[in-house]
Amino acid sequence: MSAPRPLVAGNWKMNGLKAALVELAAIRDAVAAGGAGRAETAICPPFTLVAAAADACKGSALAIGAQDCHAKVSGAHTGDVSAQMLHDAGATYVIVGHSERRADHGETDAIVRAKAAAVIKAGLTAIVCVGETKDERLAGQAAAIVGGQIDGSLDPDFPATHLVVAYEPVWAIGTGLTPTAGDVAEIHAVIRQKLLKAYGPKGGAIRILYGGSVKPSNAAELMGVKNVDGALVGGASLKCADFMGIAGVYK
Repeated sequence: MSAPRPLVAGNWKMNGLKAALVELAAIRDAVAAGGAGRAETAICPPFTLVAAAADACKGSALAIGAQDCHAKVSGAHTGDVSAQMLHDAGATYVIVGHSERRADHGETDAIVRAKAAAVIKAGLTAIVCVGETKDERLAGQAAAIVGGQIDGSLDPDFPATHLVVAYEPVWAIGTGLTPTAGDVAEIHAVIRQKLLKAYGPKGGAIRILYGGSVKPSNAAELMGVKNVDGALVGGASLKCADFMGIAGVYK
């Protein structure tokens, strides 16, 4: 089976006002000019910009996603947004289970699984995040923790075509610290085996992204690791030059 098409997705987190659409347009145009080579690209802005971003990128090669959703279709859930609403706004991806959601909002694997199911049911692609803390890594538990999160956050009935997994070691997010290429290879191999066990041969086509202090200076090394099929980029996705410096490794 040939390697999956790479995906480089930007997570803007709680950053971005309307003025940021200028930077988004720059990314869109850089992708259109071939700056990401064979890679697929996506930007996940805050909820307030999803519709405007989707409009700005309509018909282009830059996809728009969201950073979270509620597991229910609708109802009395003040402040929440459903996957159907995001589909209606023009999103095609939704990040679920990011470590900041797990830590700040107490999201369990079961909650993440329910959200991923809602995303897929709405016809969107779920980017399911997993990753260990610094203490878990130092205790030699990284592989077990991530493997457990995969088991708990994914359903074997999910269609592989609408599923992406992102490995983000919690201790590397926004810290400037990155695991070694060997560390990344080890965990991505664990994830790949879990996917193959759950989905059979189709598990080989599910993209596994690396995230955690990805920047232009380390992107080529990280993206060259076996079973790394792209990146989930945080702060470096806020500027066109930085984001394209990462996506550009696939030119």
